[in-house]
Amino acid sequence: MPPDRTTTLSLPSCSTWADINGDSIRVVQQKTGAKLVIPLHSDLREILAAAARNHVTIMNTEFGKPFTVDGFSCFLRDAIKSAGLPLGCQPHGLRKAAGRRLAEAGCSARQIMAVLGHKSLSEAERYTRDADQKQLAEAAIIKLEKNKRDTELPNHDSTVRQKSEKAKQNQSEQKGLALPRGLEPLFPP
Repeated sequence: MPPDRTTTLSLPSCSTWADINGDSIRVVQQKTGAKLVIPLHSDLREILAAAARNHVTIMNTEFGKPFTVDGFSCFLRDAIKSAGLPLGCQPHGLRKAAGRRLAEAGCSARQIMAVLGHKSLSEAERYTRDADQKQLAEAAIIKLEKNKRDTELPNHDSTVRQKSEKAKQNQSEQKGLALPRGLEPLFPP
């Protein structure tokens, strides 16, 4: 299965092979200057393992030079256009998509902050507000139903007994006949 665009293009443009240590990469978040150590997604580890290591930097221009920030943005815009994606797609959208996908996977705002390098919860929430509402709502209802089942289980036997006694009482009343206690049928018809 080919890796998705978010995984393959989320590598910072100035990262070097030395920034990779085992299954993680050290990066500096451009906006905040936050120094991060981020585990590599398994798809990205696979791509990097197969990549040629001809240069110090991981991603390079067609001339073998490290990308500048603007050069990398132009490269991505060309790739977006060549792929026939909507004009609204932008390189920065990859970061937002990563935040949304982390939220949809059930990650907390703090976990998302750790991956994206945000300093405040409001920043993380800005990137996660597009999280899949339907999926989150379904997860919430599943939790609600599980909680209901868990709280009802200890009383299950008494609830069954009460329903059985009520059914017996209703049957007796329907027949217009009151049976003496102890003579109720074991298995109502």
